[in-house]
Amino acid sequence: MEKLQESIYQLIVETSTNLPNDVRRAIATAKTKENAGTRAALSLSTISENIHMADEKVSPICQDTGMPTFEIKTPIGVNQIKLKKAIYAAMEQATKDGKLRPNSVDSLTGENSGNNLGAGTPVIHFSQWEEDVIDVRLILKGGGCENKNIQYSLPAEIEGLGRAGRDLDGIRKCVMHSVYQAQGQGCSAGFIGVGIGGDRTTSYSLAKEQLFRTVDDVNPVEDLRKLEDYVLVNANKLGIGTMGFGGEATLLGCKVGAMNRLPASFFVSVAYNCWAYRRLGVVLDQNTGEIQDWLYKDGERVDLNDPSEEVAATEEKKDVREVVLEAPVTEEQIRKLKVGDVVIINGMMHTGRDAIHHHLMEHEAPIDLNGQIIYHCGPVMLKDEQGEWHVKAAGPTTSIREEPYQGDIMKKFGIRAVMGKGGMGPKTLKALQEHGGVYLNAIGGAAQYYANCIKGVKGVDLMEFGIPEAMWHLEVEGFAAIVTMDSHGNSLHADVEKSSLEKLAEFKEPVFK
Repeated sequence: MEKLQESIYQLIVETSTNLPNDVRRAIATAKTKENAGTRAALSLSTISENIHMADEKVSPICQDTGMPTFEIKTPIGVNQIKLKKAIYAAMEQATKDGKLRPNSVDSLTGENSGNNLGAGTPVIHFSQWEEDVIDVRLILKGGGCENKNIQYSLPAEIEGLGRAGRDLDGIRKCVMHSVYQAQGQGCSAGFIGVGIGGDRTTSYSLAKEQLFRTVDDVNPVEDLRKLEDYVLVNANKLGIGTMGFGGEATLLGCKVGAMNRLPASFFVSVAYNCWAYRRLGVVLDQNTGEIQDWLYKDGERVDLNDPSEEVAATEEKKDVREVVLEAPVTEEQIRKLKVGDVVIINGMMHTGRDAIHHHLMEHEAPIDLNGQIIYHCGPVMLKDEQGEWHVKAAGPTTSIREEPYQGDIMKKFGIRAVMGKGGMGPKTLKALQEHGGVYLNAIGGAAQYYANCIKGVKGVDLMEFGIPEAMWHLEVEGFAAIVTMDSHGNSLHADVEKSSLEKLAEFKEPVFK
């Protein structure tokens, strides 16, 4: 199968850089729901621009290219060992070419393999069928949305919804709560796959399998179809909105599957996927490995950056204050900022995520961070022949993972602003008040949009942690984010979480009997 590796490489690149048509249609529908000039509408406009840029530049839609998961059906007699070897080689090449971020990390040592290969990476599931072609499907599901997966064991008490029994209505409560608990940390507006039954492992696997269904398909099981329709309508009444900023579009798709279970167990598992729903497939010739057809590319192509598709998000923003920041930033500048302000960053910022925050708790910083801006980001980077680094993708990562460290590190080093996505918790909010700091929310997944704002890489430290976890020193221009936690004790994230919990409680009464 001389064409096999090349075909798998094309699938990886296309999946990383080009959203399928059914996902584009769902995002286009979401754009029509949001109100003019709101943070959610403006976010969807940025997301649309990012999708267009990634497609045009053949660069990753999101810097977190996720855990590659392949679902493969082979005719009887096809050598699956050869298929695995071709996938490994294609993965390594795609990483080298900057189409994937090196994401495979040793769980004990923390060492990044650098090529997306390692124990359990990538995930490959094989099954046989009696067709004479090979069906290969790939999903790239990022860590931010993976962390918002959730599993329930029924019966249970569900926050805001009360008792959930072992029936369709109990399942309904679990699924509604799963959307609530994701908030903006999974880059809403998102999609969910739900697995009912099985054991703990197969229930989660079934949930993730649902994400290989198209957004607009119809469940053949009547009860499950009703559940899907109900959740899709009512989850959007929670008011979480795009990026968790509040709004009308919270969920873009819901797919549910069920399997038998043990009498003692009743699991409901939910696989959450962000708006950057990267899922494609190919049909391959079993003899040559050549691509015969693409999957998930049917229907009319939606250009989300087409002005005719734009909604009120492009209208003039009302009552929005824009403030330009350039490090070093003073406490006085920070104290003047309030939730809702748009901050435009020029000059220097420095990336720092999980490994950096853990390191800084016990060590000195490699540079003077007094008055500086820290960006929760693990970029996709490529080095040219002259040894210069270039940013290929640079959207924010989920900030809540740094909650145990953030406030202490800001005080220790004099950091004035931190930026990421999804907001942070009460410990950080308290530190922002005491120290004079601010949290800035960038648009999750908008990796090309933000990479375009980075004008140069001025250095890197702590490369021993790997490319995503190193501290990159970046010169930026026109880098926009929204103040969602200020130095006066205000948090948009806490407000949306509180209001959405109140709305969730409205769905407490039984629906399915």
